[in-house]
Amino acid sequence: MNQGCLTTQVIVVGAGPAGLMLACELRLGGADVVVLERLTAPTTESRASTLHARTMEILDGRGLLDPLGTIPDEPRGHFGGLPLDLTLPSSHPGQWKVLQTRLEELLGARAAELGADVRRGHEVTGLRITDAGAEAEVRGPAGRTLLLRAPYLVGCDGEDSAVRRLGGFDFPGTDAARELLRADVAGVRIPDRRFERLPAGLAIAARRPDGVTRVMVHEFGARPRPGRPEFADVVDAWKRVTGEDLGVGTPLWVNSFGDANRQATAYRRGPLLLAGDAAHRQMPIGGQALNLGLQDAVNLGWKLAARVTGRVPDGLLDTYHTERHPVGARVLGNIAAQAWLLLGGPEVDALREVLAELMPLENVRTRLAGMISGLDIAYDMGDGAGGLPTGQRLPPREAVLRGTPVRTAELLRTGQGLFIVPPGATELYTAAAPWAELVRTVDGGPGDTEALLVRPDGHVAWAGTGAAQGTAALRRWFGEPSAAGPDTAGSHTAGPVTAGPVTAGSVTAVEGPARAARTSAPVTPKNWRTDMAKLTGRTALVTGASRGMGRATALRLAAEGALVAVHYTSSEDAAADVVETIEKDGGRAFAVRAELGVPGDVHELFLGLEEGLRERTGSTDLDILVNNAGVMGGVKPEDTTPETFDRIFAVNAKAPFFLVQRALKNLRDGGRVINISSGLTRVANPDEIAYAMTKGAVEQLTLHFAKHLGPRRITVNSVAPGITRNGNPVFDIPEAVEQMAQLSAFGRIGEPEDIADVVAFLATDEARWITGAFVDATGGTLLG
Repeated sequence: MNQGCLTTQVIVVGAGPAGLMLACELRLGGADVVVLERLTAPTTESRASTLHARTMEILDGRGLLDPLGTIPDEPRGHFGGLPLDLTLPSSHPGQWKVLQTRLEELLGARAAELGADVRRGHEVTGLRITDAGAEAEVRGPAGRTLLLRAPYLVGCDGEDSAVRRLGGFDFPGTDAARELLRADVAGVRIPDRRFERLPAGLAIAARRPDGVTRVMVHEFGARPRPGRPEFADVVDAWKRVTGEDLGVGTPLWVNSFGDANRQATAYRRGPLLLAGDAAHRQMPIGGQALNLGLQDAVNLGWKLAARVTGRVPDGLLDTYHTERHPVGARVLGNIAAQAWLLLGGPEVDALREVLAELMPLENVRTRLAGMISGLDIAYDMGDGAGGLPTGQRLPPREAVLRGTPVRTAELLRTGQGLFIVPPGATELYTAAAPWAELVRTVDGGPGDTEALLVRPDGHVAWAGTGAAQGTAALRRWFGEPSAAGPDTAGSHTAGPVTAGPVTAGSVTAVEGPARAARTSAPVTPKNWRTDMAKLTGRTALVTGASRGMGRATALRLAAEGALVAVHYTSSEDAAADVVETIEKDGGRAFAVRAELGVPGDVHELFLGLEEGLRERTGSTDLDILVNNAGVMGGVKPEDTTPETFDRIFAVNAKAPFFLVQRALKNLRDGGRVINISSGLTRVANPDEIAYAMTKGAVEQLTLHFAKHLGPRRITVNSVAPGITRNGNPVFDIPEAVEQMAQLSAFGRIGEPEDIADVVAFLATDEARWITGAFVDATGGTLLG
């Protein structure tokens, strides 16, 4: 089935750490991004687990460390298995242990929070460069295909990258000649071994706090085996090398990695770019591969966002290759050296002895530690340098914002650049003013004599004292200033400037095109399609969304940027049409079926809802619940049977109660619950007594849940439509419509969109101070 063609600004292929980090950076820069991932769910394999100092500084600069809690750290690492003290001047010296699965979970949640469109179960099967950029042919769930077009497409899809292959990138280097078997094993007790070289090979074992032991083993002279190894292969090799038996344990994960060493000759080919393992293949020694990929993403993200939002010329993108390719080559070089030292047989013993003598020397230690940690990365920017050479990372320090000292890492969290100006240098403040949307200007310390222009990735782009030189640097890295000036909102597609307070403990300001991650209240970036998108990054469930007011509400919330779950009972085709309409307009939606008012209804609905959310966002978080589904009676009170009465109450009152109850596990703080009531709770209609009773119950549900959920900042409100077009044949009779229209103060009947607009308002941050309210949306029917 072909779903047509979708258009976005950037396509990212691969939802591993590099792809998700890139998506976050693009959204911070105001760019629209769709992430395509072949896997239907995040991997549970632990894979990499080491973050180095430079990566930790970057994560700190995006506010991503606090959610990780207390992270185990270790000052000592290794070079080719030889102990190496990694401590260097940094806010996070040494190496830090974060499982890749946890990092992916965190980045996935942040990407969704910022409004990235992450689509799992979508595999790129074809790729074409066009005059407008790139066109990807994608096979989605259930074999459905679609075309996705964007000005730029980035392959972050790993060492077997489809983008690299389909895009025609040259990928020279060497294949693996040696391998290291690896397994996570539960239920074994063996001694810890740190790069222990034995006569038959290399053995590594480390028992984690959860009791699982990770083992790695290499037999000297063994060649890589084809395919994925079995646990029996690890058991046999371990016994031959150490004499110990792992067979009594339970394998949780088994794999191997070799010493293949390859790098793309170019990281960019027109509208196609590569990042992470798609751009370079190396043995994952000491966690450098993961760190290299994350740093690729941060270097590329702000540049690509600036390009697709029209702020800079195309040439800025070329600096991605010229800066990151040499870094990648250097890392591959030191990894190749380490692989030889680790996996070589007795022939490398003499070399290891010499290095072991040299490495304690301070200049040797700091050189190797800088190489491993990434702290010594300095890009060749071709500029003259002041006291702090351009291209280097900005060391951890404080600046002064509105009289308050703030760590520069916190100032970078909005994704903007920094202009740190010596106190009293008013001409530099004046020079930077036109770039206020893109660069935050702050005071330096009392001893500062030079200004520093810092890029969003934390590297110094210019250092000096002259306003003219500073202006030239701003123009080079951030493009031409906005013609509207810094005080005019909406001067480009990324959105207006909004200033707010910044404290030493956290960043709460939102300035320029970048948007900080959620802090005390949700903050989302503007959607590139419209400056009115107020629900970007939110998720919504609308019950009864296949027709009428539910359909209009689903379309409206999606137009505001929300990912919408379209609930239906039996009209599968109608629900599919709603989803298709939303996706054709560039929105996101999926259908979920459940019959309400029957045993197990809420459980069935949430099974489908959580599966759909997890597939698209990596989490089951919900922001908006609209209880719209309902049934009317349409019978006189004397003809109402107990069965009819029970059915109306089960669908209209019981289901909403238990939907809210169940949703509390998913609703994020600051969420929204909107219940659809009826004007019949205020106007009598004897043919709908039972129906009106259920809607009265819904209004009480609204009132009391609003009180209950107030501490979580979840608002709960009810909307009461009047006579609204709903597909009933009576609305096809002009005389009947005219008669009904006279009941409204506006002389017309209501349209589904009238109600959808009210619901959408209550779902936004603008309605944050409204809860427990009954909103009359009858068009003045109740005015008398």
